Amino acid sequence: MDKAEREVWFDARAIPFERQDLWGVFNTSVLNKVIVTVQQRKEGHFPHKTVLITEIENVEDLSSIPPGEIVFSDRQDLLMAAREAGYQTCAFFSLDNRRQLEQSWKDADQFDYIAVDFDLPTNIPLELLIARLDGKDTVLLRKVTSCTDMEIAFGVLEKGSDGVILCTDRPEEIMNVHEYLTRQSVSRIDLHPLVVTEVRNVGMGVRACIDTTGLMTQEEGMLVGSTSSGGIFVCSETHYLPYMNLRPFRVNAGAIHSYVWMPNNMAEYLSDLTVGSRVLCVNIHGEVREMTVGRMKIEVRPLLLIKGVAAETELNVIVQDDWHIRLMGADGKPRNASLIRPGEELLAYVCESGRHVGIKVKETIIEK
Repeated sequence: MDKAEREVWFDARAIPFERQDLWGVFNTSVLNKVIVTVQQRKEGHFPHKTVLITEIENVEDLSSIPPGEIVFSDRQDLLMAAREAGYQTCAFFSLDNRRQLEQSWKDADQFDYIAVDFDLPTNIPLELLIARLDGKDTVLLRKVTSCTDMEIAFGVLEKGSDGVILCTDRPEEIMNVHEYLTRQSVSRIDLHPLVVTEVRNVGMGVRACIDTTGLMTQEEGMLVGSTSSGGIFVCSETHYLPYMNLRPFRVNAGAIHSYVWMPNNMAEYLSDLTVGSRVLCVNIHGEVREMTVGRMKIEVRPLLLIKGVAAETELNVIVQDDWHIRLMGADGKPRNASLIRPGEELLAYVCESGRHVGIKVKETIIEK
């Protein structure tokens, strides 16, 4: 299943309708699939967006559920009857030993979905299930209790589970999941050619390297700039260095005052990034992904100012003045910072200016 199509079901079977603090957050979130009991289904008034997955306890429960909907149970006999009656089925497996784990993937082909929970806080059973079900049509869901657990489930074996069942009575966790899914929906940005107008050394200053917990390719880097109008594409340290090893986890980003672009249409000063911060990694096609900061490496170095115009907008970036620093050319090929000259074209991102603590605001702000 494509990452953009991850299934996220909210398990509401134990949530009374009196919990309007929680239901209110759910109703205004991007979540729309919810597991309910037959009784909740009869009593509740759900928004039109809601897709109900109904837990069944006997065959008679099917009479109150329209055919074609998803029914949920840990009893395979009920689900087989439901499938014969035209329902989609989700089988729940609570696994606490190897025999049960092996039986679950053998039984999985009989159902549209399987949902799993494990007795120990380890991802090894999930890894085994992902491997066993690879290439099969059955959708694999893992039970989780937090957004953090969901992110981990989506990253196991780099492929991740097809989805999760979120079991929580904390409104803030639903909001965390909402924000995560909203960020994931932004997978591409527009990049523009920037015509360089000025290049000059501006003396010594403090610059920051962003060391991430992931690895970047030669087509990837980050967007860095001195103003909120946009950033210039600074390459990852994945290009030839004659005297040292490459650092594919690093972007030598630039002067400490600079903005770096982040998920959710945010920007952050390099000086404010710390271990655990999330930054935006972009490639030459404008495709973006999130990366986690593992360390900020801050040192005094000679600095180079590069100014230019992209989409009729003046942008600039101040980077370390050294041959080994690369900025991405508009043709998708890296340029050595110290060799860049006016008239050359780099890649840049342009956005509406005006930010306060990195958040876009509509007010009169002049940056120069």
